[in-house]
Amino acid sequence: MEQIHTTTSPPQIEVLKDFDPEFSEQMVKNVLSLINEVYFRISYVGFEEAIERNNPNAPVILASNHSGRAIPWDAISFMSGLLKQFNYDYTKVCKTLIVPVLSSIGVMVPFFVAGFWKKCGGVDAKFENFESLMQYADSNVMLYPEGVPGIGKGFNHRYELQQLSTSFVRMSLKYDTDIVPFSTVNAEYINPFMYNSKIVNRLVKFLTGIPFLPLGLLTIVLLLQPWFYYFAFPAKIVFVKGKRIRRKEMSNKKYNDISQAEIEAIRDDIHGQMQQELNEAVEEYGARPYEWKELFRTFWRQRKAFPFYLPFFWVFLFSEFQVQWEKGRKVNIQYSWRTMLKLFWKRPIVIAYFIPVIGWLPILYWSYLGKHRAA
Repeated sequence: MEQIHTTTSPPQIEVLKDFDPEFSEQMVKNVLSLINEVYFRISYVGFEEAIERNNPNAPVILASNHSGRAIPWDAISFMSGLLKQFNYDYTKVCKTLIVPVLSSIGVMVPFFVAGFWKKCGGVDAKFENFESLMQYADSNVMLYPEGVPGIGKGFNHRYELQQLSTSFVRMSLKYDTDIVPFSTVNAEYINPFMYNSKIVNRLVKFLTGIPFLPLGLLTIVLLLQPWFYYFAFPAKIVFVKGKRIRRKEMSNKKYNDISQAEIEAIRDDIHGQMQQELNEAVEEYGARPYEWKELFRTFWRQRKAFPFYLPFFWVFLFSEFQVQWEKGRKVNIQYSWRTMLKLFWKRPIVIAYFIPVIGWLPILYWSYLGKHRAA
């Protein structure tokens, strides 16, 4: 395991008060890199260099299509992989606007790792928080302007951009900064052949707060095995940088002089560009979303870490991280069966993930208690 080092982080602001650079770095090194590099085999096109800011006083805004119909593994992979690529230099990566339910509802936090989203630099996607981040020029900002409809759209609408919000357009215009779109390819196959029902979604949201429940054959398995809630198929995820959208090309007016109709027209133009770039990226990189031969070759090369990179064992991987972090803020996970077996008594909630149906009771209770929010 690499020697832990912590890059000096820029001064904090209120919306980033929970951001913990050391937590984030150790999470990437001990957990997410294994999943990214062995299971999802993520790759970047056009991100060889850090994104330069056209305005030194404001961050550039990164925006992408959302996908997966599951826990947003696409966002987790993008941010964690980029962080490692730039050697944990937080000034070269992004802070991410996240849907508030991710940090407020326990089951939306991967295996109840306390504070996961915000310690890794996530900020609740509220307009005032977005505004605060735009005044924090030491790192860029990333968001998914489709919002929940982007991740919740059925497989029949894969790679179809939903309506974009206008907030990122407003912030670009107001703070005189560019937008850099990028396409996320193959993450649609993380949870394929799953669809949505508005009636079911409303019921699930009323009962649990979860915004949607994907429906398909895998939903039955989800009820029988709670760990399946975080399951993902081994899609080979590719992130493709698009053409930079420059502030000066959007409008030559001052922000206060731009009407709502003009902002919406700019938003629609950006939607068109992002959709076209997404289509092109899918054509080039999406023909074989799983790359099975490469996957099994990678499994063989990383056999010493078997089986921790498989979804069935992610509960042990994340839980072991949580146990070690709570013990002393230093993490060095040994990928062994002994590590896995010890967790059954060190963190008993792990057992519930493998109990059919009734295992959901302690999990939902744990979620209700808000254990995921603890520092």
